[in-house]
Amino acid sequence: MATEGNNLSDYDFSKVPNGSTMTIGIVVSEWNEQITTGLLRGAHATLIKHGVLKANVHVHFAPGAYELPLAAQFLLENKPVDAVICLGCVIQGETKHFDYVCEGVSLGIKDVSLKYNAPVIFGVLTDNTLQQSIDRSGGKHGDKGDEAAVTAIKMVALKRELSVN
Repeated sequence: MATEGNNLSDYDFSKVPNGSTMTIGIVVSEWNEQITTGLLRGAHATLIKHGVLKANVHVHFAPGAYELPLAAQFLLENKPVDAVICLGCVIQGETKHFDYVCEGVSLGIKDVSLKYNAPVIFGVLTDNTLQQSIDRSGGKHGDKGDEAAVTAIKMVALKRELSVN
């Protein structure tokens, strides 16, 4: 696994730009809520830690991971956000459903990002077991929510940097 031996919450604080002028949307899947609640907690805390104002973090919920791309699009169309973080969890089952959901979500998030020329961050766990998801949502491998929040801040800063030059 990519996170084996790594901590998703371990990063160089000094390399994360100040987010005090940023507005960030977060869309969270209600499916696998015990996992996505941890991802949201991690993402929100990391945004605040890096200066994003609480009033500038807009959290909304979607029924499942498959709905995250459209929820992100709704947010970009209706709120003045600089980036959207998509948080979800898909756990492998006994059928191909896992493959279809993961592919749809990943391609959908990419498509929305390119359509709106805005960072739309893939903070979706795609694990084989519930334990792996627990380990990556605040457990022994840290929190994918932290990683997604740092990515959002860095991408907004990059876009601003390149737009000025």
